[in-house]
Amino acid sequence: VQLQASGGGLVQAGGSLRLPCAASGRTFSSYAMGWFRQAPGKEREFVATIKWSGSSTYYADSVKGRFTISRDNAKNTVYLQMSSLKPEDTAVYYCAASGMFAAVVVDEYDYWGQGTQVTVSS
Repeated sequence: VQLQASGGGLVQAGGSLRLPCAASGRTFSSYAMGWFRQAPGKEREFVATIKWSGSSTYYADSVKGRFTISRDNAKNTVYLQMSSLKPEDTAVYYCAASGMFAAVVVDEYDYWGQGTQVTVSS
């Protein structure tokens, strides 16, 4: 599975962005998908994950209620809708694919996209 994240940019605090992650390969629908982020000088951290069917999701406490993960298996795409953005959300955002649902650790993901920069100004 090859992953390509996009949609990043500069946004003011309180604004919204939607990040799509397009996947290649016919096995996309068999993977749970996740989003991680990494701010300068910090470790990569879990943001959200969605089951292969889209029927279940799980979020980090820091984004719960503000971010929504979804997927369209017909389009081989997973999305991260981000609302009420804060300056502390500034990071490079990565999408990733895992063979297990509710994986929150980097090592539990098998495939990674290249990342897209999100910058939230105050």
